[in-house]
Amino acid sequence: MISVADLLIDNRIPGNYFATDAYVQGDLELGLLENRRGDRLLALPETLIQGIYAGLDKETGQATRLVLMNCGRWWGKNFYARFCEELNDYYGTALADMAMVEFLQSLQQCWLTHGWGKIDLDQSHQNRGFLVVEIVNSPFAQHAPKLNRPVCFLEAGILSSFFSQLTNKDLYCVQTTCESMGADRNRFILGLAKRLEPAEAMVENQLDHEAIMQKLCA
Repeated sequence: MISVADLLIDNRIPGNYFATDAYVQGDLELGLLENRRGDRLLALPETLIQGIYAGLDKETGQATRLVLMNCGRWWGKNFYARFCEELNDYYGTALADMAMVEFLQSLQQCWLTHGWGKIDLDQSHQNRGFLVVEIVNSPFAQHAPKLNRPVCFLEAGILSSFFSQLTNKDLYCVQTTCESMGADRNRFILGLAKRLEPAEAMVENQLDHEAIMQKLCA
């Protein structure tokens, strides 16, 4: 909560740090993109995302999933560090001290501003040890090859690493629905690896998300 004393010291009420208009800045002549702190941003064209999938499939075959998951975990680890640092610098509050609604709003706007789609958290299974993350309009699902199973391995790695650091627990992530297969959104289940292990086989057997959650929570 912002106190009157804080306003007297700092004549500014913090807004939404990740608001797109304020966060993304660029120089068209130099072809540079930066965030509001001056850190460089990278734009990923559609052809590059498609090329990553195609190149990995040609070079690594069945290992593509593992490679993308590991890349996502590395990405998620660094993303979490930057996310915490930027929020701490702007709001003057550590992530651990933020209210849940403030954290969620910041994460949603950050995800959207970076062009990764719209993210939301379903905490209805939290008492059973699972968190469901839903993402709509994912560029990774949109430009992925059409397979008989979910293909957002990179995002699964990002989410597992991000929430592992947030909770101080080693969490695993399994995707149950995918926009590349015609689903309305991408759904990811986060939980301890041992408890999520059965979900992998259920996805392979093409069980729907609700059926998978019922079996995991039984």
